Amino acid sequence: MKDTLKTQAKQLKLSYIKDHVDRHIEESETFNEPYEAFLEKLFEAELKHRSHNSVQRRLRLANFPYPKYLDTLDFEALPKDLKHHFKALSSLKFLADKQNLILAGNPGTGKTHTAIGLGIKAAEAGHKVYFAHVPSLILELKEAKSTQKLHVLKRRLERYPLIILDELGYISFDYEGSELLFNLISTRNERSSTIITTNLAFSRWQEIFKDPVITAAMFDRLTHHSYVIDMNGTSYRYLEQKRLKESKTA
Repeated sequence: MKDTLKTQAKQLKLSYIKDHVDRHIEESETFNEPYEAFLEKLFEAELKHRSHNSVQRRLRLANFPYPKYLDTLDFEALPKDLKHHFKALSSLKFLADKQNLILAGNPGTGKTHTAIGLGIKAAEAGHKVYFAHVPSLILELKEAKSTQKLHVLKRRLERYPLIILDELGYISFDYEGSELLFNLISTRNERSSTIITTNLAFSRWQEIFKDPVITAAMFDRLTHHSYVIDMNGTSYRYLEQKRLKESKTA
C-alpha cells in the first residue's frame, strides 16, 4: 500500500506526501489516529511544503542582493519620517493600493534595507517581486532594445506587482536611458507598485535624467498617489561603528 501511495503521489506531483508518507503512517498507527485525522495532517503538511517552496522560489527570482528583514532594522535609529509611516508600510497596504514608495535621503540611513525588507515581506505574502540596481536595469533595457526584445522585457517586468529600483542617482545616464526608465515607470503607474531608493533630492534629479521634460514627467508619475519618505538622518554605519568603539572601550 505504501508503494502504491508513493506512486500515486508522484503522479499527482505531491512531492511531500511521496517523500514522507511512511513517517505519517507510522505516527498514525502509533497514536491510533482515525483515518480522517491522518489524511488531514498529511495534506496539511503537503500544503505547508508547497507554500514554503513557493516563497523560496519567489525570493530566489526576486534577485535580492542579500537578505534584509524589517524586524532587524534598528527602529530607534530610523529617520523620523520612516518611523511615522513604518506601520502602514509594513502592512503592505501600499501594494494593495498600487502606490509607489520613494525613500530619499543621504547614504547609510536604511533605504535599501527597508526596501529589501518590504520586498521580502511581499514575497512571503504571495507577491512576485523584482529587485534591480537602476544602472544595471538601464543597461538591461538598452540591450533588450538593441536586440529588438524590449517589448518582451517590458511585458515581463509589468507582471510584477512590486519592483524595487535601488540606487537611483548614484550614476547619471544618457537620454536613451532616461527615456527607457521613464517609459517603464509610466506603464506601471497606478497598475502596480514601485519602490525607489535615491540619495538625491528631487531638486537634483535633472542631474541624472538630463532632460527637464522627462525629469518633470518622472517626478509627476512617481509622486502621484505615493509615499515619499524623507530618509535624511545619521548614517547607520556611523552609529554601528560608534557602538563598536564604545563596546571596546567599556
